Amino acid sequence: MPLKQRIYIAGHRGMVGSAIYRELESRAEYDLLTASHSELDLMDQQAVKRFFDEHQPDQVYLAAAKVGGIHANNTYPAEFIYENLMVECNVIHQAFLHGVKKLLFLGSSCIYPKMAPQPISEEALLTGFLEPTNEPYAIAKIAGIKLCESYNRQYGQTHGVDYRSVMPTNLYGPGDNYHPENSHVIPALIRRFHEAKIQQMPAVTIWGSGKPRREFLYVEDMAKAAIFVMELGQSTLDHHTSPMMSHINVGYGEDLTILELAQTIAGVIGYAGEICFDATKPDGTPRKLLDSGRLHHMGWRAQVSIKDGLKKTYEAFQETIKP
Repeated sequence: MPLKQRIYIAGHRGMVGSAIYRELESRAEYDLLTASHSELDLMDQQAVKRFFDEHQPDQVYLAAAKVGGIHANNTYPAEFIYENLMVECNVIHQAFLHGVKKLLFLGSSCIYPKMAPQPISEEALLTGFLEPTNEPYAIAKIAGIKLCESYNRQYGQTHGVDYRSVMPTNLYGPGDNYHPENSHVIPALIRRFHEAKIQQMPAVTIWGSGKPRREFLYVEDMAKAAIFVMELGQSTLDHHTSPMMSHINVGYGEDLTILELAQTIAGVIGYAGEICFDATKPDGTPRKLLDSGRLHHMGWRAQVSIKDGLKKTYEAFQETIKP
């Protein structure tokens, strides 16, 4: 029997990485490699080298990243650019040095200009100014895309390097970060509406005007999309991408306002109080809907609706707060 492919999932304890791990584990086709932060600091070049020396993975899913919402990005810009650049450079370069042929880099839809035409196609990359609140994080993610493309261009023919990038829209689901200040919008709202319900608060106030439109993708769908792209045949990928425009959007296909999102979450949780908005706080990008036509043409679409995904996410959140 041939040996199973050894797949290293960097960031396996994060929301996306853990979803990819569960999906690959369910297939029982692979030997999965993981390392927690206490076991492997991905910002330490020599530590990453030793890990690759010891384990010799065949494939890598690079889902490790420092992530956060508007408040976190505004408060810790130096950490967001430095830590993400270091992780990407160390993992991608050591993957190449150790003969890894297939790698998937997970980026973010914040790589696109703040005022990009909607829905945002892959071609919008580097065509305008980024959203200032998360520019450092976005710059790091753009660098990750270009790292993958550069290794492909220089070593694709000679070494068989095939490093791919996917750009998910806003993600949510089990394993998310529910920190009251540093979390993204869906986990932040789930926590606040849950606490408001328990404490019987008459109203919940949310940052911004409630008017920005956002697209959200359930993380289990994202995991399936990531594996789909990783396993896609080279000829199909080449037909839909180009060497210097190779990243692939992964979205749900529809968006909604923050107000509509808040109302949906309140309904799922059973909170009946008033929803207020503090328009003195920043809104961020006015709208962010990805054009996922490239991925759709290659044969993949999201399956989990926003309401069903929020129900599953709230169930997972309740498990995290059980005594």
